Amino acid sequence: MELTDLLDALNSGQTIPGDSPLHAVMHRTSQDALRITGELNGRYHEPAEVRELLGRLIGTPVDDSVTVFPPFHADFGKNITLGKRVFINSGCTFQDQGGVVIGDDCLIGHNTVLATLNHDLAPTRRADMHPAPIVIGTNVWIGSNATVLAGVTIGAHAVVAAGSVVTKDVPENAVVVGSPARVVRTVRD
Repeated sequence: MELTDLLDALNSGQTIPGDSPLHAVMHRTSQDALRITGELNGRYHEPAEVRELLGRLIGTPVDDSVTVFPPFHADFGKNITLGKRVFINSGCTFQDQGGVVIGDDCLIGHNTVLATLNHDLAPTRRADMHPAPIVIGTNVWIGSNATVLAGVTIGAHAVVAAGSVVTKDVPENAVVVGSPARVVRTVRD
């Protein structure tokens, strides 16, 4: 089994059984992500160096317009897609096995968690993992300490208030607040 096999399985929503060959590939890839994020977070780097390390983590070049303030954590790394002019503030954690797509012009606040995996509820299958992507549309603002769960799509221009836990899709131009996050208003220019 190779990384491409694992990514195909993850991106099709296939359950990854614990102790399977796919799980072993996931674990090996995670070790690489931990090494790269350790290097990223271990000392100061100029912005271009941060982008270079982030590119090594995700496996593709990162646009010069992207800004990340470390520390930044990802326990997989190879299933992140970043748009242009994305800003990721310090302390963010991406569990990206299920896929994280961030559109252009997004702001991701301090300590945001994007979690794309769920474990099976059955005690005998608890090690099995169920991936689902997080898709963040263009010009989204996610406030500090927010958590976005697997399978959620956040529409363009939406705002996720600080401390919110997003468990379901967010419409375009919506402002969501709370745990679980609920729409409280819409925004327009």
